[in-house]
Amino acid sequence: MKSWYAVLGDPIAQSMSPVMHDQWFEEAGLHATYIPIHVQAETLEQAIAGLRTLGSGGWNVTVPHKQAIIPYLDEVDSSAERMEAVNTVYRTEDGRLIGANTDGRGFVKSLEEFTAQERVTGPVLVIGAGGAARGIAFALQEAGYGPMYVTNRTVSKAEDLASEMDGTQVISTEEAEQRLGEFGLVVQTTSVGMNFAQAGMPLDPKAAAKNAVVADIIYNPLETAFLQTARLAGARTMNGVGMFVHQGALAFEKWTGIYPDTKKMIDTITMKVGG
Repeated sequence: MKSWYAVLGDPIAQSMSPVMHDQWFEEAGLHATYIPIHVQAETLEQAIAGLRTLGSGGWNVTVPHKQAIIPYLDEVDSSAERMEAVNTVYRTEDGRLIGANTDGRGFVKSLEEFTAQERVTGPVLVIGAGGAARGIAFALQEAGYGPMYVTNRTVSKAEDLASEMDGTQVISTEEAEQRLGEFGLVVQTTSVGMNFAQAGMPLDPKAAAKNAVVADIIYNPLETAFLQTARLAGARTMNGVGMFVHQGALAFEKWTGIYPDTKKMIDTITMKVGG
């Protein structure tokens, strides 16, 4: 019997996850497939009940369901509990549905792959205070990066995030721009610049330190205005393809026990988005 997996979201047509996971299933010789499912907020509970009944092996969760899905699962692991969001659901042998979050670890893995020759040192600035920022900030701190700073247009949200992390400071976007040269790593986690639909930048990175790593978790376009400006300033820039692939690989591992070829997949996704 063919196993099947899915990604739930609204919208979902733009997702590259089916391309990624179907290729990994083929490479691993697994009789499985992966499908996108458009699920609106008001039908989420019914969708989860249907997936449970129909025997899906697991699924990914994207916007806007990462928090809303939690009450419909049997359990969430420590990563999802701390981040208050789920991006991966897997089924145990006894049929229980467990929620996990691989976003933060996916970012750290992509960062360490990008900086394999020399680990990033110095203060870290996280731009944004949403679910992605939360996952990345926690994962970076757990991996020993920092000290951590958070900036966000709505200061109270940044303060809420910082209050849950030891030694994390909140600074305004204006102060972040002025002090940008102090940071060894800058991570842009907002949706500004995605698919060219939200023009502009969350802050101007032209003062980034030369050779600092400036990352944007957006992967379409491959180079946002934020990354382009940072690159021209002399920073090393990293788009969101690596995070996307590694968070997917961690989900794939939960479902199959196999960690797939991420380097080959990064090239595949880059070509498809860029082409």
